[in-house]
Amino acid sequence: MQSISNRQLFLSHVAQTSPAPIGLEIVRAEGCYQYDAAGRRWLDLISGFSVCNIGHGHLRVVDAVKKQAEAYMHLIVYGEFIETPQVAYAQLLAEHLPPSLNTVYFTNSGAEATEGAMKLAKRATNRSKIIAFNKSYHGSTQGALSLMGDEYWRNAFRPLLPDVHHFDYGTEAVLGAIDDTTACVILETVQAESGINKPPAGWLQAIRQKCTQHGVLMILDEIQAGFGRTGTLWAFGQYNVVPDVLLLGKALGGGMPLGAFIASNKLMSLLTHNPVLGHITTFGGHPVSCAAGKAALEVLLEGGYIANVNNKEQLIVKHLQHHAIQQIRTAGLWASLRFANAETNQQVVHACVKAGLITDWFLFAPDCLRFAPPLIITDEEMIHACETIVGVVEEVCGNV
Repeated sequence: MQSISNRQLFLSHVAQTSPAPIGLEIVRAEGCYQYDAAGRRWLDLISGFSVCNIGHGHLRVVDAVKKQAEAYMHLIVYGEFIETPQVAYAQLLAEHLPPSLNTVYFTNSGAEATEGAMKLAKRATNRSKIIAFNKSYHGSTQGALSLMGDEYWRNAFRPLLPDVHHFDYGTEAVLGAIDDTTACVILETVQAESGINKPPAGWLQAIRQKCTQHGVLMILDEIQAGFGRTGTLWAFGQYNVVPDVLLLGKALGGGMPLGAFIASNKLMSLLTHNPVLGHITTFGGHPVSCAAGKAALEVLLEGGYIANVNNKEQLIVKHLQHHAIQQIRTAGLWASLRFANAETNQQVVHACVKAGLITDWFLFAPDCLRFAPPLIITDEEMIHACETIVGVVEEVCGNV
């Protein structure tokens, strides 16, 4: 009898999200590399979509997971027992955030953090109007999908939440829409899926001012931008604003599933009454995930990796030069490379995989290649990655 391959089983029994998954079968990951059963390795240039900011398989994270799994795993629905990993991680996060962001609600994912923050905004303001932005991404659950800034992704799942208003990111038109009927403005500090889009100077500060004026919650999504990706631990510090609510995910769990929305204790306490259990989750803040996340953050803070992000950003700009790369946008160790069209980009992405590099594209910028390696990547690995990409681009595009 002919055996069935793992690829066939994968396609038959694991729900698919696209018609053409990358389909690598990885058996081991370490540092910046992933390996298949034959020992071939790939340099990871997307970090599991900004999850693995300190790389794969760091011994301190693995040890934290083992120790916590041996002590206890799930005990009871979130928020009822004092679970040391949750408390310790929440305290560490609060120590590295502004004083007003002192209370953490742990979730399973960034999308669930978005959902919780939307509920908190409605509870705090007794309003329903939400302002979001085109080419934004905050998750794929129905509430988060209502915020997603692209009708292509929303249309098949309507009806969605009412009273959500979308504006172009970075434009002043949104300022006139923030008024006494608005519950919250939710936006990414740096837009990710539009191909790394930074806010214009003073724009976030103007939104902050309008939100304060009208009693509106400003919710900043740093699910991808956080944990050093843009050159500082939190991106919002570069723009001289403090949100009312901060959304985290991706790197928050150190490779384990974890998300969070963070606000003041006064705000967060509104979810405890009228109604009681105003927001609830079974596995949110899983003790093993919290132990892993805390260990990963400690490694990030102690390793000096964030201090080197800007230097590595300059290596991207210097070494990723080719006439077919029409634009490079960067925000720290995070870049998008724009090609003539999405088809060319797909050819480059697939050719990179053949050349030993794991790259990808952006939801709202399919003509752009994603470059977001672990922050622990060395200068030598960075230069090798850039030179390999340029070689691939030359192979794909030639003199076109």
